[in-house]
Amino acid sequence: MDTPPRVSNSLYKIPIQYRKMENLHIIFWLFKDVSWCMGWKLLGTIFIIPTLIISIVIAWRTRNIVSELCHNLAITLWISANSLWMITEFIHLDNVSIGGGFTYKQLALIPFIAGLIIIGYYYLIWKPRNPEEAETM
Repeated sequence: MDTPPRVSNSLYKIPIQYRKMENLHIIFWLFKDVSWCMGWKLLGTIFIIPTLIISIVIAWRTRNIVSELCHNLAITLWISANSLWMITEFIHLDNVSIGGGFTYKQLALIPFIAGLIIIGYYYLIWKPRNPEEAETM
């Protein structure tokens, strides 16, 4: 069973298995983006799956700490947007118009903006209303 991270007024402790997962997540993310940069379509597309899954697991595990949850959800949305953008480039739809002056690549703005909304909510609404809430920054 997962043990949630512990928080005190001055210290946020991450269980080692969480840290290992976060480090593995970075490796998958880098492989995905290097594959994108190099034009390795299959490898880049394959690495979307573990990168997103681990991102979602990390967000789930930190759901009890609003600061961590908001940031981790924003990261998950960032990876989603980034992956959508990558796929549109791989299948040569990135500059194809979908109407209204937008391209398929710009559909990635939806998860990017959703992530910004979550971060904005945290800093502009949650944090000012909950100054006693543990924070990890």
